[in-house]
Amino acid sequence: MNMGGGIGDSITQTTKNTQESLGKLQERLAVIDKAQNNITALSSQVVELQHILANKQTRGAFGEGRMQAIVSDGLPPGAYEFQATLSNSNRPDCLIFMPNDTPSLVVDAKFPLEAWNATRNSEQPEERKLAVTQFRRDVEYHIKAISEKYLVAGETQDTAFMFVPSESVFAEIYENFESLVQKAHRSRVIIVSPSLLMLSIQVIQSVLEDTRMREQAHLIQAEITRLAEDLGRMDELDFEDGKNIEVEKVPLKAVE
Repeated sequence: MNMGGGIGDSITQTTKNTQESLGKLQERLAVIDKAQNNITALSSQVVELQHILANKQTRGAFGEGRMQAIVSDGLPPGAYEFQATLSNSNRPDCLIFMPNDTPSLVVDAKFPLEAWNATRNSEQPEERKLAVTQFRRDVEYHIKAISEKYLVAGETQDTAFMFVPSESVFAEIYENFESLVQKAHRSRVIIVSPSLLMLSIQVIQSVLEDTRMREQAHLIQAEITRLAEDLGRMDELDFEDGKNIEVEKVPLKAVE
């Protein structure tokens, strides 16, 4: 009987351990299944992004959309306008209104990512050389277009931003295409990445806030000045009225 009981207990414990192991295994399988679903979702997003960047029109909209998101997130409504029309009938992608009636800042989001991708995907040296030449021409064309179309004396700033929607592309340009950077500077065009545009927007926002604070301070100062003038006039009126008042002299009764 003791042997039978011991065997029964052993079988029961073994069954319990097996069930616990199966439960842990199921938990691990659930975690793996969830991770696989996440990987599948991420893969579909990457494929979707590749489809976006493979199409010229959607790629342009992608860059412009990133620029618009940075500007609209960093500045209050009314401080900017997308696709605004200048006095010369040209329409930059973004116009940022500067304080104190100073000229507005132009931000252009057009960038030849198609030519850039060709330089990266070229396998043969000669093919890459042709792709690099085409990329230089496309960037120079955009720089010239920005300089000629969007720099309007008295209406826009003396410099304009050319937005590059990729930090890696921006770094590559500044590292390996110094001549393009210098040409942009000579044309009064500054090439900016998403992080640089965001930083510039933060600086502009600080200037706008400082301007609004100064305006409010001037309003308060003007109101205090008017209040002091009103108090001064009231004192003058009280003083003049006091001179015209005759104090009636009442004889004192004799003290009995």
